[in-house]
Amino acid sequence: MDTSRRTVLAAAAAAGVAATTAVGGTAQAASGKKPVKEPFGKLADGTRIHRWSLANGGTRLKVLSYGGIVQSLEIPDRRGRYVNVSLGYDTIEDYVAGTTFFGATIGRYGNRIAGGRFTLDGTTYQLSVNDGDNSLHGGAKGFNTRVWDVEPFTSGSDVGLHLHYTSVDGEMGYPGTLKVRVTYTLTARGDWRIDYTATTDKATVVNLTNHTYYNLAGEGSGGIYDHELTLAASRYTPTDAGLIPTGELAKVAGTPFDFRSGKAIGDDIRDGHPQLVTAKGFDHNWVLDKGVTRQPVHFATLRDPRSGRTLKIATDQPGVQFYSGNFLDGTLVGPSGRTYRQGDGLCLETQHFPDSPNQPAFPSTVLRPGQTYRTTTVHSFSA
Repeated sequence: MDTSRRTVLAAAAAAGVAATTAVGGTAQAASGKKPVKEPFGKLADGTRIHRWSLANGGTRLKVLSYGGIVQSLEIPDRRGRYVNVSLGYDTIEDYVAGTTFFGATIGRYGNRIAGGRFTLDGTTYQLSVNDGDNSLHGGAKGFNTRVWDVEPFTSGSDVGLHLHYTSVDGEMGYPGTLKVRVTYTLTARGDWRIDYTATTDKATVVNLTNHTYYNLAGEGSGGIYDHELTLAASRYTPTDAGLIPTGELAKVAGTPFDFRSGKAIGDDIRDGHPQLVTAKGFDHNWVLDKGVTRQPVHFATLRDPRSGRTLKIATDQPGVQFYSGNFLDGTLVGPSGRTYRQGDGLCLETQHFPDSPNQPAFPSTVLRPGQTYRTTTVHSFSA
């Protein structure tokens, strides 16, 4: 019978086992001490990039000032052994050159906007186009490429980071000066909470998210097709050939997109469904049954049967983009020294629906002066 995560941590601590960041290391209950800052290289213009390390409740997190990137996320398995469960790189040069958004904070607009254009209050805005004819994840120089100001904090039993960035009016084509704060918190329970806030001086659109790729068996360990996924979503948004939603809210019942009862990701991924053929796997927005909520509500459970590691996600957002790592092609090498191939990681990006600025039937992403954009996503881990 699987041992609970809390029991694993308590047993390791009682035995006095030293905590380690190495693959196969043994878990020990971590206290919420102040985050630790260290150098992580320089950009071409000489800007210094730092990495911040946090530990609390048995969860370990490493975050870069470049892109607000989650460079490492370590959690224990049922035997208390730690591994990094997020895909990424071990140099800043790889992150700058990369196009996969590993671990990044995404903005101003997560996901795709058709044609890189939208009209707001009678004015049409042309955005940076970086995905065929479309704008993806904020454009060619989205928030994932920006250097964030980082402020560490401790609050009671919590430990975390406040990340600040100001996106000027016209950046990547978006209207308004947008002031953004993203807060990463590790709680005493080991939950990883992300709180996003933003304000603007001109009407604009906002859709912030995080782009961590998960492999609960460990970064570089192989595929995620045996991971079991449950999604509380009865509908999804089919896409055209450019992966832009058609506007339909299609039922998942009777299709490979039905994860309501839970199943292995690989069970239907090679089904000949036209939507899977177009996206080369899963790369779609699920319409969460709970809708927009005032507080985060649990909607997803991801479990690796080999290690017992389990991730539960709660959000106040109406949708999630489940991406099964379809375009990882074996040319990228992670910190483990192993290459990433198709299906070696997956993303669960909480969000408003893709192309919402051009889809009146979708929940609005418009933010106006005097309003504050707020959203929260909570990741809970167990074994």
